[in-house]
Amino acid sequence: MTTLRFIFQYIKRHRLQYILGIITLFIVDIANVFIPKMTGNITDGLKAGNIDWAGITHYLLILFLLGLTLAVGRFLWRYFLFGASRSIEKELRNDMFAHLETMDVEFYNQNKTGDLMTRFTSDLNSIRMAIGMAVICVFDAVVMSAMVIVQMMHYVDVRLTLMAVIPMLFILFGELYYGKVIMGRFKARQEAVSDLTDFVQESFSGIRVIKAFVREKAQRYAFARENQKNLEKNLDIARMQSLVMPLLDVIIGLSSLITLLFGGYLAVNGQISLGRFVAFNQYINMLVWPMLACGEAVNMFSMGGASLKRVKAVFDAEPEVKDPQNGDEGIRAAEEVPSQEQEIAGHIRLEHLTFTHQDSNEPVLNDITLDVPAGTTLAIVSKTGGGKSTLVNLLLHLYNTKRGMIFIDNRDINDIPLKELRENIAYVPQDNFLFSDTLRSNISFGVEDEDMEEIVAATKAACIHDSIAEFPDGYETIVGERGVTLSGGQKQRSSIARALMKDAPILILDDALSAVDTDTEEQILENLKVNRRGKTTILIAHRVSTIQNADRIMVLEDGKAKEIGNHEELMRQDGIYHGMVEQQQLEAVHGEAVRAAGFAEQKGGKQL
Repeated sequence: MTTLRFIFQYIKRHRLQYILGIITLFIVDIANVFIPKMTGNITDGLKAGNIDWAGITHYLLILFLLGLTLAVGRFLWRYFLFGASRSIEKELRNDMFAHLETMDVEFYNQNKTGDLMTRFTSDLNSIRMAIGMAVICVFDAVVMSAMVIVQMMHYVDVRLTLMAVIPMLFILFGELYYGKVIMGRFKARQEAVSDLTDFVQESFSGIRVIKAFVREKAQRYAFARENQKNLEKNLDIARMQSLVMPLLDVIIGLSSLITLLFGGYLAVNGQISLGRFVAFNQYINMLVWPMLACGEAVNMFSMGGASLKRVKAVFDAEPEVKDPQNGDEGIRAAEEVPSQEQEIAGHIRLEHLTFTHQDSNEPVLNDITLDVPAGTTLAIVSKTGGGKSTLVNLLLHLYNTKRGMIFIDNRDINDIPLKELRENIAYVPQDNFLFSDTLRSNISFGVEDEDMEEIVAATKAACIHDSIAEFPDGYETIVGERGVTLSGGQKQRSSIARALMKDAPILILDDALSAVDTDTEEQILENLKVNRRGKTTILIAHRVSTIQNADRIMVLEDGKAKEIGNHEELMRQDGIYHGMVEQQQLEAVHGEAVRAAGFAEQKGGKQL
């Protein structure tokens, strides 16, 4: 019942369209029912010779008006009913997208992209058919059948009607069983489609890895298995339909046979007129569609019901990370309010911060206490898996933390509205995600206006302006899906420019300089000193050259803050940081020696 209430809230918004569509459909069905009667009267009149040309013209005019009513009516009920179902499909898709935007990262870790895409496309299409075409089928199966049967009994003969209709009752009982079976098979089909869609999406996204490891053949076999699974689930439905549809034809044919035999007997014996016998055959043919519509309605309702459960499951999913007061609705309501002047200064304080992921028993971060005054440049360094990115995700409130652990400007992060918090943080992630759009749009993604002067200033600060200027289309260059047409360094610098465009009180660079050379890195860091003066900047990096000039450096190990201080202080401690510096210096010296030896060998070879 909760599933029905869910969809009826959308149907109620378009109830006027549904009412007008059903009224129009009712008028069309009434017009249909009178056509056989007119045909029967004309036949009887011609046979008896008691109808003249004026009478024929009168009946023809009535038939013309009925045909005109059918034409206009069929247009109108399609306009109202199909229009309403299309509008509901659009609203469901908009609402589902808006809801998914509020979901936290854990939801996307647990749900595949392909499955979500199937719910947006195939499942919503099935729901649209259930609330559109299926409504028409049900109306015709019930109302039109009733009107036709009443006319058959009243205008022709009760006995003939009962004998012709009894076989069709088997359709009703058969459809009830058919609906239960087809729903389960359709649900399995949708899951197979989701798996197939997800496999294709992953394969195309990772096509470079597939080619680099020469795994095209293996992927083709894996795709063939998924495609075979999809085929089998579709064939399960097709087999069921191939059994049901011929049975419907058999039952309908049986009714027609009874009509010809018994109806012909009544007509020959004069118990019914020839015209009424002709009209009865037309009525039997008119019952074919309602009987078929009954099967189609069960089919569409079953498929739509299965899809509706899958779509509602998305709406039922609740984000763990919510606004302090109004949850998802608060977020959407806040988006409608014009942005206020930034109030966050950038003071970050951690008090015994401890965090454990849902699927883990060991804490990723353990008892971290740190005070970062506004305007400070904080560097975080650790080995891979040390918890650096998790700390960033907590500052962005992508995961929940216990109260009293993270404070922004002395406000508990759990008390700060998500929109306010994230509007005041600029973030450069590790994966440097770019949308399939122009460089101009990508760089200005975080702001409302695409001001070219500000865009150019941001790209110059990120040392990417000269590279963009060399592109044939400049800032209008389309970067391709996930920015595949750019190099790793160009994507990183474009992401940095996008973050600088926000001019936020807090800037987080999560290993955002790993793909640029040391000279470019030095220039970007120098530009950040100028652009970020008085604002908080958090640098996460592996290279000591990136972080050595930071105001404070925190060394994470096993989720704990082992060392905190500036470069000179940490070097004097002769601890983890000191060891990292020495190791990188040795690697640099070794690399220089190797390059020098290679150069000397090359020079000697030329002399020989």
